[in-house]
Amino acid sequence: MFKKAVIILGLISITCSSFSQNSLNDYKYVMVPDSFDFLSEPNQFRLNNLTKLLFEKYGFTSYMETDMLPDDAISNSCLILKADVIRVKSMFISKLKVELKNCKGVVIFTSRLGESREKKNQVAYTIALRQAFDSFEPLGYSYQENSVILAYGSASSKANVDEIEKLKEEITQLKEEKEKLREESAEIPEVPKPAVVAVGIKSNPKSVEPKKNETVQDSTAEVRKTNILFAQPITNGYQLVDGTPKVIYKIKKTGMFNVFLVEGKQAIIYQLDANWIIEHYENEKLKTQILNIKF
Repeated sequence: MFKKAVIILGLISITCSSFSQNSLNDYKYVMVPDSFDFLSEPNQFRLNNLTKLLFEKYGFTSYMETDMLPDDAISNSCLILKADVIRVKSMFISKLKVELKNCKGVVIFTSRLGESREKKNQVAYTIALRQAFDSFEPLGYSYQENSVILAYGSASSKANVDEIEKLKEEITQLKEEKEKLREESAEIPEVPKPAVVAVGIKSNPKSVEPKKNETVQDSTAEVRKTNILFAQPITNGYQLVDGTPKVIYKIKKTGMFNVFLVEGKQAIIYQLDANWIIEHYENEKLKTQILNIKF
């Protein structure tokens, strides 16, 4: 029994070791974040877009965090390297380096330091970033399948793919239901209001004045407008804050474009036409709410 345990531990150790010692060629995609920690806002100075383009220049297939990923990347996140650009503090010199981590958080590659003495941040960061990317040229990157990495996307990821497909079907069904309700409401003829005839009795304005702000609720959903929520980038998603500011929701990205999971709730937020919608089931009834989100 002890001998068998030693053999199993040895195999695990070999697998983990081989996974952590992979070369860049073993990874199929690179994901670039929408914002870097040393910048004050997403894609400031267009540095995130430039990072994506520079990866493509050196042969990588790169995506931004908000891009729709291919099916194999959705089913196996270990095919993806997560990129980051890091600023090294220095007096009077802008220094940047590029770092790539695998799905286990292990640093696979770190570039040389790119430097610039330019005073304007936009110019300095652009020059330093291009210099840092010079490290990729001699590598001659070319994707080659690695059986250890591919194994991570077999059984364990199938449930995630099935969940995403189910989510797609639910969104399609919701669109069809809303379109059907819209068509049915358009077919209902407007009933003319009866004329009010004065017969010497003072009419009560409240009895004939229609109620203001009336809302119509159907059996499948309840929809209402809310105040503006501002999206602030966080790891793997956003936090939605109101004007207080108070965090109302934390949402996580999925493999689908403009579809998010709500942290701590059995709910999703997605974009339907020009609206952002949050929905969940409560007592077997679908609750749907329109959110006013500013990204």
